[in-house]
Amino acid sequence: MRRLLVIAALCSLASAAVAQQPVREELRIPHAAARPNGLEAVLIKPPGTKRFPIALLTHGAPRDGTERPAMSPSRAHAQAMEFVRRGFAALVVMRRGYGTSDGGFVERAGPCEKRDYFTAGNVAADDLRAAIDAMSRRTDVSTQGMIAVGVSAGGFAGVALASRPPPGLAAVISFAGGRGSRSDNDVCSPDALVAAFASYGKTARVPMLWVYAENDKYFGPELARRMHAAFNATGGRAQLIEAPAFGEDGHALYSRGIALWTPMVDQFLRAHDLGSRDLITLSTPSLPPPPQLKDVGRKNFESYLAAAPHKAFAASPRGAFAYRAGRRTEQEARDDALAACAKYTKDCAIYAIDDKLAGAATAAGAR
Repeated sequence: MRRLLVIAALCSLASAAVAQQPVREELRIPHAAARPNGLEAVLIKPPGTKRFPIALLTHGAPRDGTERPAMSPSRAHAQAMEFVRRGFAALVVMRRGYGTSDGGFVERAGPCEKRDYFTAGNVAADDLRAAIDAMSRRTDVSTQGMIAVGVSAGGFAGVALASRPPPGLAAVISFAGGRGSRSDNDVCSPDALVAAFASYGKTARVPMLWVYAENDKYFGPELARRMHAAFNATGGRAQLIEAPAFGEDGHALYSRGIALWTPMVDQFLRAHDLGSRDLITLSTPSLPPPPQLKDVGRKNFESYLAAAPHKAFAASPRGAFAYRAGRRTEQEARDDALAACAKYTKDCAIYAIDDKLAGAATAAGAR
């Protein structure tokens, strides 16, 4: 028994030694059409010096255009981490007109009754090409064996990208790919959307995985099947998975159903010999929770440690707490966390900022 305990302890130490935190870098992608500041992006790499292939992640398009400026790469942090664990350097890119990416919104497809989805998809794909071009000049990542991953309008952009594939693109994964949903189960010019997929299929030859939930209220099962059939009929190579119903609207499968879609992705990646065969072990930052927190607060602090930067955790001496994550700056995270905690009590203070205790973070910033 004593030997078993020693072996278990050694295994635990070895596991802790292997697990490392990923490397995160905030970027501005140069793009002639997005001057002066380019495209907003975040790169998250596995630890180590190996040149991992890129997994290019891109977002959907909200029905309400006023929501576009508030979007950020941090919304895809959890999804990006899944691809980092699978041996990719995850690059989350905001296309023109979303978040702080310059160049204005350029993906308009025309009036509802006469949509030009083909052109809109190509415009979105141009932004992805700019990101790939920037990554091809780096020595710490590789565009060989890379994949494009997108949701909704981002999945559609990935299909468009594959119709004129950049060197090194090995596969596309599209979650609920499409455009033109203006309300639940109401898509502008659905025949035009199907025709756009047929046009892309004429030249797209990389393997693709398409995932649509049974109760997707943006692009329902019947439309998904039509788009898939049209794409493959002209030469495309897409595997369609009709996933079970998820929540109230299956369009949220990508954002909220990670545990459900990762087995689908793993099977696809292995079938095409992409990424790592074994999951890379990643660690989360190790910080002690505020001692005054009870069980619920401690669990929330664990969630905070795994959340996207920039983030801050606020707590009061009596155990009230709140945290906010995925902000563009540390100061914004600090302000939002304090404001949230102040709803419960007026004596909240910042306990942690990003992956440091507040005192250490302040000292580091002062140097």
